[in-house]
Amino acid sequence: MNINRSPLLLAIALWTLPSSLLIAQTVENVRPAHANDALTSIPHQPAGDGVADDTMAIQAAVDRSTGSLRFAPGVYRLTRPIVIDLDRVGWTSLHGDGVVRFVMTGPGPAIQITGTHDGTASPSTVRPGVWDRQRAPLIDGIEIVGKHPKADGIEASGTMQLTMTRLVVRKSRHAVRLTGRNRNVTIGQCHLYENAGVGVLMEDLNLHQINIANCHISYNHGGGVVSRRSEIRNLQIGTCDIEGNHSGDGSPATANILLNSNDGSVAEVAIVGCTIQHTHEATDSANIRITGIPEPRSFTQDRRVGNITIANNVLSDVQFNIDLQDVRGITISGNTMWKGYEANLRAKNCREIALSANLYDRNPQYHYGDGADAKLGMILEGCRNLTINGEVFQGIVHRDAAVRLTDCEGVSISGCVLANFNRAAFQMKRLRFSSISNCVMSGQGVESVAFEQVGENDVALHNNRFRKLTREDTNDKTDDRQ
Repeated sequence: MNINRSPLLLAIALWTLPSSLLIAQTVENVRPAHANDALTSIPHQPAGDGVADDTMAIQAAVDRSTGSLRFAPGVYRLTRPIVIDLDRVGWTSLHGDGVVRFVMTGPGPAIQITGTHDGTASPSTVRPGVWDRQRAPLIDGIEIVGKHPKADGIEASGTMQLTMTRLVVRKSRHAVRLTGRNRNVTIGQCHLYENAGVGVLMEDLNLHQINIANCHISYNHGGGVVSRRSEIRNLQIGTCDIEGNHSGDGSPATANILLNSNDGSVAEVAIVGCTIQHTHEATDSANIRITGIPEPRSFTQDRRVGNITIANNVLSDVQFNIDLQDVRGITISGNTMWKGYEANLRAKNCREIALSANLYDRNPQYHYGDGADAKLGMILEGCRNLTINGEVFQGIVHRDAAVRLTDCEGVSISGCVLANFNRAAFQMKRLRFSSISNCVMSGQGVESVAFEQVGENDVALHNNRFRKLTREDTNDKTDDRQ
């Protein structure tokens, strides 16, 4: 009988490897000739005991173009970055199956991935070498813990189709840092938690197409998802829990999601289906902050960027739930907001805004601590061409009006409900060429009015209804601050 003994010999070779590291061979036709030898000739084996320095052993395995590295349970101590130079080592993936911890005791990222992709996401711009050696690097199922003030989790540049899944990064500086040029990044099912810097940092970066989904991004003192000095397009953040990404020690203001177009530009963004919250104790904190003046372009004088959707999120417990400045083209729909300590929504110098079916509530169940002191309200300043349709505002506001419009033009407000407010429902200052119609307003207290106009305004008021409630009319007779 003629028996092919190759599979049996391969199985024996794998069985005899030290248990601290199992290295699985991948596709052979694009690997160097010596790649098969990686199974049996690793010069150093990592200890995985949390004491020995495992940097050299892991780096050696990567450098031998092993391909797929699957780690046995253990704690792997690193003193310098594990560098995955994709053009040199070829396709590479690291797997921990949730039972592996990297402890980074030196400065820099625990895992540094570099490629040479310099094109766009269009197939015609991807060089053959990127497909044949670099595409889709994968980091999965590994925990990274920082033990150095400048230790980061993962850093990537020049990659195409980078995928990071089921990771835990904590006690580091930045959990994930994307820089240089990257395309088609996926971050999913990750826990980026309790880092001194940022959860996902896009810095000095040119990146189109990035999905951040089903992640917990929490308690990172420099912000949750942050872009700065970068050109970002096609950013999707969905079904994540993003909270407490602020520092309460007087550090510069940040946000759970901070998109800054200064020295760059951010556009084509969707933030959908997330819970985003905490903490109002931090200076000027925000859940979503989009701001910045992008670099000039030769074919237009407009310096705003946008084309943004914020939909179906739950937002609470910050100074500003949504804070916008110099944004053009944004849809905000179906969100639930409360406990905006300065305001639920603030927009300055924005244009082409569509607000619809959002709920701004003062829920007395959240009046523990200083919850009742949140000012709430909507502040619109210097904005043009916007609609506010089908919105619901409930509860008193600790400011002049539930909706304050100053130096705005081309505003259409219709079909809104404003209930139990204590001052003005709408305050208008120098409002031009606008209309408010078919709104239902129920105020409480002697100072409640439907409209307060300051200075000259050009606004048409049609078919609105207003009533002034007594205490007995309110839904909750035991709480005069609902």
